[in-house]
Amino acid sequence: MHTKSLFLFAVSAFTLIFSPFLYADTENVSDINARSECMNKDIAARVFLPDGYNSQPDKRWPVVYLLHGHGGNFKSWNGIRPDLQKVATRYETIIVCPDGQNTWYWDSIKDKNVKYETYITKELVPLIDSKYRTIADRSGRAITGLSMGGHGGLWFGFRHPDIFGACGSQSGGVDIRPFPRNWHMADALGQQSDNPQAWEDHTVINMVNRIKPNELYITIECGTEDFFYEVNEALHKKLLYMNIPHDYATRPGKHNSDYWKDSIDYQLLGFSKYFSRAAAEKSHLKPQKKN
Repeated sequence: MHTKSLFLFAVSAFTLIFSPFLYADTENVSDINARSECMNKDIAARVFLPDGYNSQPDKRWPVVYLLHGHGGNFKSWNGIRPDLQKVATRYETIIVCPDGQNTWYWDSIKDKNVKYETYITKELVPLIDSKYRTIADRSGRAITGLSMGGHGGLWFGFRHPDIFGACGSQSGGVDIRPFPRNWHMADALGQQSDNPQAWEDHTVINMVNRIKPNELYITIECGTEDFFYEVNEALHKKLLYMNIPHDYATRPGKHNSDYWKDSIDYQLLGFSKYFSRAAAEKSHLKPQKKN
């Protein structure tokens, strides 16, 4: 190997080992490896910056955390919407796609090394706020996702309204109890027959009593031909019964990317309106300067 090649190889190896970030080729799309101390490993995420981020150094931007489904990874949403950076530009938001493996974004009660709820709330969010010009409070954060990630979006929103002011779900598994043998959930919770209370405690539909009316902006979508349709209907009815305002939409569609590639636009539009309202309220509350 030539001396120049050895030097380039050494530089590349140094970057891979010591840098917490691995950048993709484009200016506004970055693949990062975010260190998780609670799990003692690096976890990948893909970050989409809107056009204007680099040319407006004084502007701060809201962030939408976009969670993948079971069997997916941090690249999955980009596969569903190859134009996701343009989507970020359209709605004037940073989009962050973390990797959650097949964990349902829980802190596992079976494996102390699986702590994805702790990772996202206590490690990833602060890291993103430190590395990008974000609106670093709940008024500038939303979280949503598809299927397993839809459960995750509401799980985080309902349990951490101090971190996320808005949350959503697309075709979400919002009640896990009817599906005890599916999607590796028992890996985190144990078998439902052996640990029924854990399954009660780790399903979104049982989190509704934790939230207050108007505490969160909530948006939920599900196709009428989806195997999660009935549990989403039940969640919608429970939110109505509890007098929790929320947006709820159904339309013909299955549990597939054809549905999700459209549903994300509706959700981001709702989040964009929430961010605008929150910014207006904060501006109104600021003390006016005296002449």
